[in-house]
Amino acid sequence: MKKYTYEKNCPTLEEYKFLCESVGWTEHMNFEVAETSLKNSIFGVTVKDQDRMIGMGRIVGDGAIYFYIQDLVVHPDYQKSGIGKELMNMLTEYLNQNAPDKAFVGLFASQGKGPFYEKYDFKDYSPNMTGMFTVISKNNRMHE
Repeated sequence: MKKYTYEKNCPTLEEYKFLCESVGWTEHMNFEVAETSLKNSIFGVTVKDQDRMIGMGRIVGDGAIYFYIQDLVVHPDYQKSGIGKELMNMLTEYLNQNAPDKAFVGLFASQGKGPFYEKYDFKDYSPNMTGMFTVISKNNRMHE
């Protein structure tokens, strides 16, 4: 198996853009504020193939009760090679060591990726819980 370099850090804005573009997330991201978002992460992990950024994952939240696994991305050229699993292992190791008892850890899984996260004890709790979200748009503000 090829050796990759895993680091406990967040990607640069350029690396973040590159990975988001590689998986088709560009139209869903506001890159004008992404650097602030990256800096406000609780914890991040990246993986490179030599100098090429090929994967990332991060944890966001309040650092006390709520934690969310965010932006777990592996470049399509490197998917299905165990990189996502290693990134997820690093993220869950951080949570196991740093999150307090009864902390809530959430994530949004891309379509078809649910079984991957179920291996880490993430569950779809419906009908007991409903996962919901909204996206703020300058053309469509939340109900005021």
